[in-house]
Amino acid sequence: MSEFGSKQDVSPRNIAILKVRVANPTASTRELSDILAAEYGIELSHNRVSEILREMAEEGLYRETVIPDQSIFDHYLFRVAFYYPNFEEYWEECYWALREDPHVLMFFNADSEYHWQFITQFRNTDKMQRWIHEFFKEYGDFISGFHNTVLHQVHKFQTDAEVFDSMLRETEEGRQYLRASSADD
Repeated sequence: MSEFGSKQDVSPRNIAILKVRVANPTASTRELSDILAAEYGIELSHNRVSEILREMAEEGLYRETVIPDQSIFDHYLFRVAFYYPNFEEYWEECYWALREDPHVLMFFNADSEYHWQFITQFRNTDKMQRWIHEFFKEYGDFISGFHNTVLHQVHKFQTDAEVFDSMLRETEEGRQYLRASSADD
């Protein structure tokens, strides 16, 4: 197992690196190296910063995703309840179809009934309705309930770098990085 093993195994230094990457998504690794040194006292070459970010991405600790602005797509929240007598026969095919569907932005479970929920993006309502029609033609025997909600205004869809501060506060090393970064304030 690498130094990034699980959520609990991420070093405070690497959390700080991830925080700086999130706060500066378009910065070069050379710029990230400079920020880490100036704000956190973390002295790493830009090559090492690049290596660490690559390793963390390979370990699945973060993903770099491009999300088009809401002016390009309409977004919808879909919730699917299962017809359990057909669950065993259809669940896996439907699952992978949703995972691979280009309209599905996020796919998750969010209730105690284990319903599938997913956020989708379509150019317009007609295209969304056509997609639902095709989805029911293909997987209707698997579905006992389907709800959709139009997300008229998506006001925020991003991770703020400050979310990592609570993780940094968990260890003395992390608290030192936070103290170093607030010394300039």
